[in-house]
Amino acid sequence: MSKKAAEHHKKASENLTNAASHHGEAAKHYEAGNYEKAAHQAHTASGHEILAKENVKEAVKAHTEEHGKK
Repeated sequence: MSKKAAEHHKKASENLTNAASHHGEAAKHYEAGNYEKAAHQAHTASGHEILAKENVKEAVKAHTEEHGKK
């Protein structure tokens, strides 16, 4: 795997880890009845998920550029 692709996969992993953390916080806030805080955490998690998807796209692009389409 190219170094560039590996970096994008690492970033995707980090973003998914952050998303999971924010989802956990959202759950805690919902259980406590803090719906505004819960919604904020859920929205933040969604942003991390979007970034992760973009990182995966970039990883695939880097891999394809290095190894060609098969």
